Amino acid sequence: MYEFSLIFIFFLFLSLFVDIALLLRNITHIVKRRSQVPDAFKGQIDLDSHQKAADYTVARNRISSYELFFGTLLILIWTFGGGLELLDTLWRSLALNGLVTGVGLLISMALIASLIELPISYYKTFKLEQRFGFNKSTPKLFFTDLIKQSLLMLVIGAPLAWVALWLMDSAGQYWWLYLWAVWMGFGLLMMWAYPTFIAPLFNKFEPLEEGELRDRIEALLERCGFASNGIFIMDGSKRSSHGNAYFTGLGKQKRIVFFDTLIESLTPEEIEGVLAHELGHFRMHHIPKRILSSAVISLGALALLGWLVSASWFYSDLGVSTPSNHVALALFMLVSPAFGFFLTPLFSWFSRKHEYEADDFAAAQSTPEHLISALVKLYKENASTLTPDPLYSAFHDSHPPAPLRVAHLSAKISS
Repeated sequence: MYEFSLIFIFFLFLSLFVDIALLLRNITHIVKRRSQVPDAFKGQIDLDSHQKAADYTVARNRISSYELFFGTLLILIWTFGGGLELLDTLWRSLALNGLVTGVGLLISMALIASLIELPISYYKTFKLEQRFGFNKSTPKLFFTDLIKQSLLMLVIGAPLAWVALWLMDSAGQYWWLYLWAVWMGFGLLMMWAYPTFIAPLFNKFEPLEEGELRDRIEALLERCGFASNGIFIMDGSKRSSHGNAYFTGLGKQKRIVFFDTLIESLTPEEIEGVLAHELGHFRMHHIPKRILSSAVISLGALALLGWLVSASWFYSDLGVSTPSNHVALALFMLVSPAFGFFLTPLFSWFSRKHEYEADDFAAAQSTPEHLISALVKLYKENASTLTPDPLYSAFHDSHPPAPLRVAHLSAKISS
């Protein structure tokens, strides 16, 4: 009895210990190298900017360590502390339809989690980001975003939860296979709908004006065989001074988006290099590969849930006395990250591999020099550390560390 309780606690605290140890390694590694700009960036990034990036990364890592401790505590409260049992009892006491009870529990859990995370989110925006000169948001905008996000969760999340619970209740032994198909369809629908219907709720998107930059971008798109629904400038500066660029959407809804902060800081040649990198993800078929890997992982996870939902020990060993589909779903979302955490370095490795491939594509379609100069400017303006701990980076970073990425591109100059 309680074997699974012990297994879960072991993995929960092991993942906490490993993550905290990695954060401490990263902090120590960065602090030791704070006093000197790495040789590869001398003459491009000044000491003050290097030290700002070091201090910013250390501050963020320290907050992450507090979040890890607090997140672990919350999981223990939800499970062994009786939090989920209490919330389930409250919803059952209303004597509502079973599906309504289940959806209500799942949505209320999400809302409670958002409220609990609110103070740290507010602190990071108006203390941490403000301290390092990145925050451009206001309390009014911050809470307006929060309300919009909560409404979206209700409008999108509640029907999705209803469909999931209905399938679990009505679709027979292989309900998890049908739910997987729904989940994948929902993901593709969101990829299509996000740029047109959701993103404009939070930001303004203006078409890129005619001129040298637009001509250069359109020529690049033609060379790369990329058809888009437009090139847009997003008002990212109303929340943050961080710069970025991306393409989003599916099918005819694909669009290219530049933050206005990036447009202001980079030359047309450098922007072309950044966009060539993003298009590299498209031409190297990274998006379908990621969708496929997500499909395989979600199928395995739902198959596992299909087995656990009928296992009485899954509930009792995690502090819940009354088994149900909605409680099984809630418990699975609570405990699975503790086990999935150890797959993080594998996912990070694949992501970095894709980044290198996209850089190779960009170097061939544009020039490596322009992408390097763009990256150096972005490292400086976004206060990205140049000296991450290698082990921490290998475990967590989705992009190659700055020195390795620049060295990789530099090798393309003479090749």
